[in-house]
Amino acid sequence: MTQPPDPLERFLGLLQQALDGTALVKLTLGRPVDEAAPVLNLYARPVQLKSGPHLSLVLREARRDITQNLPTGQAFERLSQAVRDEFLDAHLFTAAEHVELRRVPGRKASLTIRPAAATAPKPDAGHDRPKAYPISLDRPWLKALGITNDRGQPRAEMSAKLRQIQSYAELLGHLLAESSLDTPEGRGGRPLRVVDMGCGKGYLTFAVADLAGPGASVLGVELRPELVAHGNTLARETGLSSLRFLAGSIADAPLEQPDVVIALHACDTATDDALARGIEAGARLPVAAPCCQKELRPQLAAPAVLAEALKHGIFAERQAEFVTDALRAMLLDWAGYRTKVFEFVSTEHTAKNLMIAAIKAGPAGDAAQAGRIRAFAQFYGIRRHHLAARLGFDLCA
Repeated sequence: MTQPPDPLERFLGLLQQALDGTALVKLTLGRPVDEAAPVLNLYARPVQLKSGPHLSLVLREARRDITQNLPTGQAFERLSQAVRDEFLDAHLFTAAEHVELRRVPGRKASLTIRPAAATAPKPDAGHDRPKAYPISLDRPWLKALGITNDRGQPRAEMSAKLRQIQSYAELLGHLLAESSLDTPEGRGGRPLRVVDMGCGKGYLTFAVADLAGPGASVLGVELRPELVAHGNTLARETGLSSLRFLAGSIADAPLEQPDVVIALHACDTATDDALARGIEAGARLPVAAPCCQKELRPQLAAPAVLAEALKHGIFAERQAEFVTDALRAMLLDWAGYRTKVFEFVSTEHTAKNLMIAAIKAGPAGDAAQAGRIRAFAQFYGIRRHHLAARLGFDLCA
């Protein structure tokens, strides 16, 4: 009896066919096999250089991108190695198909082949083509929020906000793919559910709804009723049926089995409340951009060797930010998540540009991690941390 082809080998065969037939649009690799690997994603697309056809490879690390242009044959060897040994998820986009390879250690790999979406980008080998953004500038909500003008062009005074939106949408897209929330299969066949806590004017909430698509459920929670009413009006007027806004606080917002819980620039311990609520609700992907880390500064009692440096207020403030967010990341790991911390926009747009993203990976309560957390807290003299308290974790045990 003939054995069915191995999903990985079939995927590589389809990749080779796409390269041989010049049908490749792009290749996206994610979910590193080694969680400590510096390269988080690898992207490839065809380009035409003076020396002939090449593939442009972009290796995305937490704080930088590395670009390599390789001849097609050499590029296939490099990509084959990456698919086999370095990444668990692979997405191959051709003019006709979207081929998806997913692997889970200890289980059989799965291969899914779907027709190319009607909106899929057409192959373009131009090396200097305009940059493709995750959010198209012709979106009605961008104009309604005053980010673009009547001609779909960015307003000069909103250019920094637009760059922040595009950077945020791109990162969230990668996180959804890495957590397997970007497909119905990865969500158990149901629509994506997202809650944005403390969403303010909703710039990034609209971006999430645009990125998630019409079948999703995106809820923006905001204390100020006038912003909630304005957001709901714009969502209706711009055709974003998946998006709604609700007046409320992070503490009392309704969470109905969310997949993603977002809190961007929630002040001080409000970030901890949002993360804790996401964990309690079983969210697979909590995402936070902390702000105003004030809670720990009065507690800090670092070793004497640091005293001379910390007499300067700016160093004490930055240390408080570091200790606060480092403890958050460590506690998320303890709670059963795989956590990453990175800059999500340049400091020229906002000084509060740190993002904490956590993907559910297993059960909570690792004893070794608990010991590391307590040793870290003891080193800095920290006896209480709001997220630790919310999760029932005793820093002084």
